[in-house]
Amino acid sequence: MRAKLTRCLLPLLLTLGLGAGIPPAVASPSPGTAQDAAAVASATPPMGWSSWSALREGSSLTEDGIEAQARVLHDKLQQYGYQYINIDAGWSDHLDAYGRDTWDTTRFPDGIPALAAYLHGLGLKLGIYLTPGVPVEAYRQNLPILGTPYHIQDIADPTQPGNTNNDGYRIDFSKPGAQEYVQSYADLFASWGVDYIKMDFVGPGGGVVPGDNRTEMQAWHQAIDATGRPMHLELSNSLSIADAATWEATSNGWRTGGDIECYCGVNGSSAPLTSWQKVSGRFDQVATWQPYGGPDAFNDYDSIEVGNGDDDGLTPDERQTQLSLWSMAASPLLLGTDLTELDPADLRLLANRDVIAVDQDAVNATRVTKTATAQVFTKTEPGGDVVVGLFNTGSAAQTVSVAPATAGLPASSSYRLDNLWTHEVTRASGDALAASVPAHGAALFRVRPWPAGADAARPQTGLAVTAPDSLTTGQDGTAAADFTNWGTAAATQVHVALNVPKGWSATPLSTTSFASVAPGETVRATYRVTAPPSTSRLFATARLDATAGFRWKKGNGARSAGSAAGHTSVVLGATVQAPFRTFDSTPEPANFSQVGSTLSIRAAGADVYGSKNEYGAVYVPGAEHDGSTTTVRVTWQQYANSGAKTGIIVRNDVTRTADSPGYVTVGVSAKKGYFMQWDADGDGRLDSGTAANGSGVGKPVLPSWIRLVRSGTTYTGYYSTDGTTWTPLSTANVPSAAATQDVGLFGTAHNPGYPGQDDFADFSTSAG
Repeated sequence: MRAKLTRCLLPLLLTLGLGAGIPPAVASPSPGTAQDAAAVASATPPMGWSSWSALREGSSLTEDGIEAQARVLHDKLQQYGYQYINIDAGWSDHLDAYGRDTWDTTRFPDGIPALAAYLHGLGLKLGIYLTPGVPVEAYRQNLPILGTPYHIQDIADPTQPGNTNNDGYRIDFSKPGAQEYVQSYADLFASWGVDYIKMDFVGPGGGVVPGDNRTEMQAWHQAIDATGRPMHLELSNSLSIADAATWEATSNGWRTGGDIECYCGVNGSSAPLTSWQKVSGRFDQVATWQPYGGPDAFNDYDSIEVGNGDDDGLTPDERQTQLSLWSMAASPLLLGTDLTELDPADLRLLANRDVIAVDQDAVNATRVTKTATAQVFTKTEPGGDVVVGLFNTGSAAQTVSVAPATAGLPASSSYRLDNLWTHEVTRASGDALAASVPAHGAALFRVRPWPAGADAARPQTGLAVTAPDSLTTGQDGTAAADFTNWGTAAATQVHVALNVPKGWSATPLSTTSFASVAPGETVRATYRVTAPPSTSRLFATARLDATAGFRWKKGNGARSAGSAAGHTSVVLGATVQAPFRTFDSTPEPANFSQVGSTLSIRAAGADVYGSKNEYGAVYVPGAEHDGSTTTVRVTWQQYANSGAKTGIIVRNDVTRTADSPGYVTVGVSAKKGYFMQWDADGDGRLDSGTAANGSGVGKPVLPSWIRLVRSGTTYTGYYSTDGTTWTPLSTANVPSAAATQDVGLFGTAHNPGYPGQDDFADFSTSAG
């Protein structure tokens, strides 16, 4: 806690109209008091690990499971500054005699104090999770408040929620015993050896109901100071920015938004942990919250989901972007991944001392540029260095640049750029700070004017590689590699090469060698790339890597070698075979693939209900008729939104999205349940269904079997979790159905900008 802020807190809360019932202000600390000791808890953004993303409340949230995570942190990451092991929700299953949460003895048989001692023995620190208010059970039993004549019912207001998750009852701090209850909690945690407290569902902020815990957070601030133990207090989630001054005065950090987790794993899996949609949504938060926080108190953008490779839910470039943005924002770096499954490439990202130093400077970056596909953040560190983050939020590689003056640099004829990810040093002209940045990627530089008389460094160059977003087996496309020189010396004898994966081919369509590229000049090499003739996977991501070698002249006339590199990715799918056809009406083009009897759709799309008709479809024209039974097994659904839908589609014409009637869908939403929806009035829009739009029935599991049976113009939908026992969803009469209709499979992500993926097997349609 930061005792230095206690003196200014009471006037602040009185200004906010919160003075009534506030605990007495703590006296100004003097040297050597407990408050000075507490102030050292969080001088820089905390680094460590949190259980929620990977373990949640599952079977690995145990004493043994936490200790296993701690050993990996100790062995592989502690040397870089990671030190907290934070146990999120799920550690407590009952209350003690004084109405306070205590540990689940099945999960933690030796107890939280023993676990804290184990972590401290490794040089690590323990974090614990709590929510504001008093538990309902403590109120029901009217448990006593330790060391006082008061009981829980004396301090609780049962007419008000205890927090924004609608758990428990609000504490009324105008009542005697209220501060003592909070103090008993803080003392309990201190006695256990707790070093970090995450207080979740604090209001005003996010959650399911309005809540106001500002007074309670002041009480916790005072109580933690009084324990004499340094304990970091972190508030969560989606805290109100209108109350930023209150959060600064009462805590060491606050979550600015909702959870970073996508909650898009199948059958309850925590993987993938997050998505690009979740990470990219933080850019605006970082810009908006920039004026707040700093040393001792930090804007928290939630967990770092880097460490488990593909299970992170991010591409390698997106992982680098998350770490770059969080570090520019001086956010806590708390890993949400399973440390016992650390990916070696991810570990190298997490162990980059140069990037960690940018985070630990405790300086919030300012956004100085924002376009539709690029953003630039800069900050000036106490030593005078300027750190520049160049972010490509678009779907293709591009140059991202900023004027030195805009970045906060003094005028200079040239600048030294220390690339914090590659550890290379280059020299850029005084006109612009620029880099070639891959899709969803980031470049991070420490920049200063080029020192007079310093040895020469190779010119700042870049190589931006672009290619089609997707290709099918055997298909050709054009790739381009743009080499740019932003340095002060010409790049000569430039040669560009494009390397493709095994089975692919790349044939030059233009010259790939250039005698000289002057400062400020860009040259392009183009290639025909051909996908392999077959693939055993429904979708695979192929990385195309380009390199450029060149020479440059030093100040003494000697020539030296330099190089640049760039890459892009192409999604490879297998060609969909007859009798199937494909169609999409989504804002972003959909991708389709077929391997044997397995089909897949990767599509975005807002929805298929009401006026929204955005979907990708694999269908058979004219195959639906009176007596048809259509069945498919849905084997996988990867979604970016919990409302994503997939299953069977029947329509007079699948390609006429605006007005084709005879429209029926039946399927599964992996998060919401099973559904059947239809067009009752014949206007070409789904307007009726088994449940309100956005809802479903049953508990979805994958694989699931989906079936649609037609009799005349009457349709009956079914689902099964084993392919044998069928549960009816609904029966609907659709008078606008034509005698023969298109029938097939569809997918919509319930999100126009971020595609999901739906996999199917054993599609069949036949007469009954």
